[in-house]
Amino acid sequence: MLTPGRTGVQVSPLCLGAMMFGPWGNEDEADSLRIIRRALDAGINFIDTADVYSGGVSEEIVGRALKNRRDDVVLATKFFMPMSQDDPNRRGGSRRWIIREVENSLRRLGTDHIDLYQVHRPSPDTDVAETLGALSDLVHQGKIRYIGSSSYSGSQIVEAQWVSRERHLERFVTGQPPYSILVRGIEEDVLPTVRRHGMGTLTYSPLSGGWLSGRYRKNATEGPASAARPQARFDMSTPANQRKLDAVEQLALLAEKAGLTLIELAVAFVINHPGVTSAIIGPRTMDQLKAFLPAADVTLSSDVLDAIDEIVAPGVTVNPVDNSYGDFELRGDQRRR
Repeated sequence: MLTPGRTGVQVSPLCLGAMMFGPWGNEDEADSLRIIRRALDAGINFIDTADVYSGGVSEEIVGRALKNRRDDVVLATKFFMPMSQDDPNRRGGSRRWIIREVENSLRRLGTDHIDLYQVHRPSPDTDVAETLGALSDLVHQGKIRYIGSSSYSGSQIVEAQWVSRERHLERFVTGQPPYSILVRGIEEDVLPTVRRHGMGTLTYSPLSGGWLSGRYRKNATEGPASAARPQARFDMSTPANQRKLDAVEQLALLAEKAGLTLIELAVAFVINHPGVTSAIIGPRTMDQLKAFLPAADVTLSSDVLDAIDEIVAPGVTVNPVDNSYGDFELRGDQRRR
């Protein structure tokens, strides 16, 4: 068990991500409930979802699964993404939306409090003090216990911490960036920044959207298993994705030599990093959950870690589009040309 952000709260090294529960992934609610309960029985005490996942259905399923078990779980959800295509105010990091949407999440989750309430993305159009102020009020009201951010760059993390200190507001105790063997960009800046500020790190997509599941290999024609995955990240004709395929082939051989599945190698790589508190796994089926679980007990040797570094160098994201932070900074109107 690890403690995110010096909070004293103990969480399992694997966090059950709920994005695949509902129409985005598994439409069989009874099966989703079985998966969640099996994860809890296996020792996972941490669940992460978001309001936008399947338009709120994921939160509803999680809420039903936790009936009579709510106190056993550290429950995290997120806000920010559009919950309406028609109303521009049903999204974002404004006080107006946060105060309204937390009530919706509480209702869907069937609980009176959220343990970790996270901003799903940073907003270039909203002062971070506006967001932190609203979240601080919710902490003081007892509706949420802690606050966190997701997909913030290093500089955005620092700005948020500075604003919290200057204005005596609650601070983000966790960050949630993407991290996998193929997506190592956070090692250069985000992970060191989070650690300097005493935050916990909940990494998502340890299989890099399925690339490290064994599903995508040379000559494979399959696309993403879920419509929620950006299609461009699975265009096998691009040079960057061809490089990913080459890396996956080498990693599969390394895993076999180490006596591990590719999934176990990939997840263990993430949770073995000293800056990572918990890795979010997102199974769609019971078999996928069972494939994830053994990784919690795997420790990679120095030889295996060195071999991984030879395949994908530290700090390198093989295909830069797989980074989910820095989008605003790289937008056309922000560049010099």
